[in-house]
Amino acid sequence: MINLKALQRNKTVKYGVPMLLDPSLEAKVNVQKQAVILEEEYEKLKETNLDEWKNIRGPRPWEDSKEYQEQQRSSQNKEA
Repeated sequence: MINLKALQRNKTVKYGVPMLLDPSLEAKVNVQKQAVILEEEYEKLKETNLDEWKNIRGPRPWEDSKEYQEQQRSSQNKEA
């Protein structure tokens, strides 16, 4: 006998089966269009110059974000 509570907790049953049983959802999601978008984004990333990339830390939750941004801008202007 199948335990219904175990089936309700099973992720495959909970999320996978409805996807298989809902062709209207598949019609809404154009898989070929998504592949084209991913290829376009990959081409954009290939063109970027990562050698000149610089990591800039964002403000911490306890820091004032506007004040921190002004500090970052002033330190970048001094370097340039």
